[in-house]
Amino acid sequence: MRTVELRHGQVLHHAGHSITEVYFPLDCMISITVTVSAGRTAEAGAVGSREMVGINAFMGGRETNHTEYVAQIAGSAIIMPAGPLLEEFDTVKPVRDVLLRYTQAYIAHLSQNVACNRLHQIDQRLARWLMECRDRLRSDDLAITHEFLAEMLGVRRAGVSETAGRLQDRGLIRIGRKRVRILDSKGLEAASCECYRLLRDEYDRLLGPMRPGGPGTTS
Repeated sequence: MRTVELRHGQVLHHAGHSITEVYFPLDCMISITVTVSAGRTAEAGAVGSREMVGINAFMGGRETNHTEYVAQIAGSAIIMPAGPLLEEFDTVKPVRDVLLRYTQAYIAHLSQNVACNRLHQIDQRLARWLMECRDRLRSDDLAITHEFLAEMLGVRRAGVSETAGRLQDRGLIRIGRKRVRILDSKGLEAASCECYRLLRDEYDRLLGPMRPGGPGTTS
């Protein structure tokens, strides 16, 4: 295992290729995208601290998938070859147990995203997504653009700008150039839908509570 610095926009894995390396983000965020036959790309999710990308590496089969991994927020991550991880998964029960618990949490996250995108208002969804970014990055200062938020939420950029403006008017966030700062995390959590709390509790149940000490601590 070694620590690497990922730059914004760096592609870590191309769709259809074998997964040869896995990543454990430390203070960066990696976007998981899906491209359909028409060439359009949609964000399936984002991965930060307490998560990993490359779970297909220990799920068997050809160890490939149809998704692409892109570093959306620059920062550091731990990288390791997929082969040794698969060996540990096959032979060491504690390693297998924690990886399967994370897989369960990851599936819960994707499932909740589907329900959230269909049932909840954009104000709630944006508040939820900003809180999840805060937890993943352990920072109130988020280097994200309105374009990226629009892709994550599946809406037009103008809709994100209007919604972010309303949250700013309420004193919950401050919008800057390619940056959002969370001013009132408790208020922003109250403004989010129940999906944020449900998933936070599920991650804590499966993986243990986040360690104290960072501004993104959820416990």
